[in-house]
Amino acid sequence: MASIFELNGRVAVVVGGTGTLGGAMADALGQAGARVVVCGRNEERGQARVAELATSGVDAKFFSLDALDPEAAAETAARIESDFGPVHTLVNAAGGNRPDATLPPGADFCELPLDAWRDVFDLNLVGGSLLPSQAFGRKMVERGAGSIINIASMSGMIPLSRVVAYSAAKAAVINLTMFLAREWAERGVRVNAISPGFFPADQNRRLLMNEDGSYTDRGQQIIQHTPMKRFGRAEELAGAVAWLSSDASSFVTGQNIVVDGGFSSTTI
Repeated sequence: MASIFELNGRVAVVVGGTGTLGGAMADALGQAGARVVVCGRNEERGQARVAELATSGVDAKFFSLDALDPEAAAETAARIESDFGPVHTLVNAAGGNRPDATLPPGADFCELPLDAWRDVFDLNLVGGSLLPSQAFGRKMVERGAGSIINIASMSGMIPLSRVVAYSAAKAAVINLTMFLAREWAERGVRVNAISPGFFPADQNRRLLMNEDGSYTDRGQQIIQHTPMKRFGRAEELAGAVAWLSSDASSFVTGQNIVVDGGFSSTTI
């Protein structure tokens, strides 16, 4: 049974692996035996992540990648294939939000800036899923094997207050996941999504927690609606990403795996 979860000899690319959640997933794939490629725009953070992975015995390398540049994405995919070998797993973990694309209490939706909306969609849908899936998926389809894992969000399933642009973009990621799963199912490529619940990370920590570690009002509201009564830990995404990368999930495609401590069970 253990062998179907192993990733020995396989290459896993984590776009956005410099972040908290992306880094935890990169580590999980490495611990399962994969050779890991961390991709991101920040060279310093990328090299630091690779060094951190190396301390736990993971064979990892960093490649600079601007996921919003289609030519750069294609070139990077080709370099990785040349240097590391065929890519078996692609994790699309890049994404984020921007303050002017949110709606604080009392704000007027009709005044939401269009450039902010477009930027959030580009970051989460275009660079966060579409372009990397095209760049790496092309070779996967040619070989007839591969697993693409898009990182969606709880807010892509539920229209949470304030983060309207981010929620809409992540909902589009889930829809794109299902589309690609259908398109590539007979070509040997599986496409799934993971929707994390609330995991304090660089981009949302201040929204959820005060500097003294106590919950903000927003954080307290979320905890009250989470049956486990806590936020998630980054390493708790390890099982889902390793499973979706392995032969243990060989008949799983087009799915959105929710890791949320039960939050969605109280709101859907």
